[in-house]
Amino acid sequence: MTKSPAHTRRIIRGVAAPVAILLAGLFVWQGSNAAFTATTRSSGNSWSTGQVTLTDDDLGAAAITIQNMVPMQTGTKCIVVTSNSNVAGEVRTYFSNMSPSAQHIEDHIMITGLIGTGGTFNDCTGFVPSGVAGPGTSLSTLATYSYNYATGQSSWVTAGTPGEKRTYKFTWTFDTSSLTQQQIDGLQGGTISVDAIWELQTA
Repeated sequence: MTKSPAHTRRIIRGVAAPVAILLAGLFVWQGSNAAFTATTRSSGNSWSTGQVTLTDDDLGAAAITIQNMVPMQTGTKCIVVTSNSNVAGEVRTYFSNMSPSAQHIEDHIMITGLIGTGGTFNDCTGFVPSGVAGPGTSLSTLATYSYNYATGQSSWVTAGTPGEKRTYKFTWTFDTSSLTQQQIDGLQGGTISVDAIWELQTA
């Protein structure tokens, strides 16, 4: 039986459609496969935290220990604080854990602090100040108004280089100049203690 030309054309159109889709896919693949490409990469990205370390040269001893103090006695003490931190920060000084005396001698012990270089623990030989000393402040006032980092004083900004040092020089005076003899006699037998703290916080 001979097929009509119209029937033959329908068969050709039916076969031609899938072939056209296949060829179109081949052309698209060939086109994308022929494109130029290039990439760049930043490998091994990482994060690590810095370290802050603060020490002093007191070897576990108190910076100031005065026994049998008498009216108007004065003295100086030095201590060296070292930052072995690898990040920048700020060191401040404050006072904590004061145990006041019944005689309130802390009201009459005047403290002046200076930051500088040179000197060692309990020996201020060679100390060179980096500023001018301010007026003396009573120990009781320091302990009341400079008791944590936020209220700390004697700021020292570190660069983040291990081995940075600063020397702190304290001059103290048992000032009884404004008291009567009776009031001075009332200060006998008094004992106080307080912690001097240096704290470093990162910038």
